[in-house]
Amino acid sequence: MSTSKMILIGLAGLLLIIFFWGCNGYNGLISADQSVKKVWGNVETNYQRRTDLYSSVIKTIEGSANFEKSTLKEVMEARSAATQIKVDINDPASLQAYQKAQANLQGSFSRLMAVAENYPDLKTTAAFRDFQTQIEGTENRINVARQDYNKAIEDYNLRVKRFPNVILARLFGYSDKPYFEAEKGTEKAPDIKFDIK
Repeated sequence: MSTSKMILIGLAGLLLIIFFWGCNGYNGLISADQSVKKVWGNVETNYQRRTDLYSSVIKTIEGSANFEKSTLKEVMEARSAATQIKVDINDPASLQAYQKAQANLQGSFSRLMAVAENYPDLKTTAAFRDFQTQIEGTENRINVARQDYNKAIEDYNLRVKRFPNVILARLFGYSDKPYFEAEKGTEKAPDIKFDIK
């Protein structure tokens, strides 16, 4: 076999290796990107569950005579603002706006629950009592979903930044994504107290 044929076979083999590496790397990037989107969907689902629970409690409270309407209105406005934000998980600013709206909703709802303490008839309703258990479970789900999201982001970002995948990532327009970071001061769970006797 001549030297030129050996060189051509070697080049063909090298091109074949690069082709399969490229396909495998590209498919890995797509899988990681889809995983991030799926996990983010779980985060949004859990926030929606919390919003739905808040809506149920708001309806229960609205039925209470002489309840402080300004506090209730504040929660309803915060809920509306939180549900209108569209998140682009590639844009740190939109993720921060979403987090801020969720924190505002959680804060206004905590104030609503503090005011609800002054209404003994309201506190004794079954719907209101059941809410405490449901919201605790939902807050735990949200926390787990955010942790899962950050883990998916870590896996994705490592795939995008590590050599040699960084070459493919740049070639196909993949870049790192922002982590979910809590607002300062929100590292503590909301202080919702039910003094049901």
